[in-house]
Amino acid sequence: MTIATILALAAEETEHHGNVALETVGYGIVAIIVFAALALVTLSYRNVANRHVHKAEAYARAHANDVQQAGHGH
Repeated sequence: MTIATILALAAEETEHHGNVALETVGYGIVAIIVFAALALVTLSYRNVANRHVHKAEAYARAHANDVQQAGHGH
């Protein structure tokens, strides 16, 4: 046997005829799960500022005199 024959036989044995798209479906499923988890985290912060309006208003009333009125009409 020559080297060319051995290489041809080795290449023939390692040739894969499977469905490549089916083998990569797992990556898509993992990506969907990760993005869904990130979406849930993002939605959990929705409307957070309005949950504590009474605290913000009380702080603003208590510290109304602490605000410095300087520059550019502020």
